[in-house]
Amino acid sequence: MTASAFSFRTVPHIHAGAGVTRQLARLAAPLIGARKRVFLITDPGVRKAGLIDSAVTSLQSAGLQVQVFDRVFADPPKTIVLEAEDQARGFGAEVVLGLGGGSSMDTAKVVALLLGSSQRLEDMYGVNNATGPRLPLVLIPTTAGTGSEVTPISVLTIGESTKMGINAPALYPDIAVLDAELTYGLPRAITAATGIDAMVHAIEAYTSKIEKNPVSDALALAGLKKLHGAIETACRDGADRQAREDMLLGALLAGQAFANAPVGAVHALAYPLGGVFHVPHGLSNSLMLPPVLRYNAPEAEPLYAELAIHLGLHASTDGLVTEMERIADSVGIETRLSQVGVSHNDLPRLAEEAMEVKRLLVNNPREMTLEAAQACYEAVL
Repeated sequence: MTASAFSFRTVPHIHAGAGVTRQLARLAAPLIGARKRVFLITDPGVRKAGLIDSAVTSLQSAGLQVQVFDRVFADPPKTIVLEAEDQARGFGAEVVLGLGGGSSMDTAKVVALLLGSSQRLEDMYGVNNATGPRLPLVLIPTTAGTGSEVTPISVLTIGESTKMGINAPALYPDIAVLDAELTYGLPRAITAATGIDAMVHAIEAYTSKIEKNPVSDALALAGLKKLHGAIETACRDGADRQAREDMLLGALLAGQAFANAPVGAVHALAYPLGGVFHVPHGLSNSLMLPPVLRYNAPEAEPLYAELAIHLGLHASTDGLVTEMERIADSVGIETRLSQVGVSHNDLPRLAEEAMEVKRLLVNNPREMTLEAAQACYEAVL
């Protein structure tokens, strides 16, 4: 494409507001139509906390049948996806609802696709390989981080530790619902890690090498500003309504940005930490952000300076990195790999696995090498 040519896609409908999930049946009525069977995908913690109750009550009050699948966990393996698909088929699912963190929403996306198309899961991995069609899909996040509710991406764990992504327009949901009330009880550590994850989305989208564009830039800047202004308040007072709403909106805006201008080496180096050591995705990104930004600086310094200026910081890569390190320290999350069980002996394997995430590394503003990847891990060991 020429410098002035670009394309941009996002979800067709977004509904936002504290308590809006109680109106889910009405909001989704145009999508659901005459369909009667809704398959709700979540995780046991979200269900135990009662966060699915308002959605289920709304749907059932409208005469819909709801079956809940609550066996999703972080870094979902394909076995969980296939188990959910099997239960959904047995139920006769006509609509899929993903309610929870990124793992629940990612699982819901793939299940909706498997139920609506004739493709095998193995044929969907990669970029634009999943073609659809799929069942109607509604996504409701309970964390402010992944942006999965507005992205065409699902990440699954294959085998013992390998993460595989499916990236295709068919994974965009029909409706995304932002309800800050569902995030009021989110623990501080999860609020912090997912919030920084969303900030990483904005930063990497703004510096994406191939598909960066004016719309993704505007969304990345707006999302980063919202998140930067709210994350410490949300961690300090989890019931602060404005902070929670700003976190959800910031994560959504950053999600829209990186859905169109994909992320790069921070995420590529974070993936093995999740796959091998089961470090939460947001924390993995937070850990790898400083060394990757410093590595990218020779190519991305002007863009990092623009981001720093936007946040009222010193106009440099160091200004941006220092602020992100300050936030991580302020909200109390780990800042060294040794704190999450990684030793020096693990670094070669991590670097080798990171170099396999080619679909993301091609977006990085500076070419990442195996030696550089290992050095980035060493810098935060």
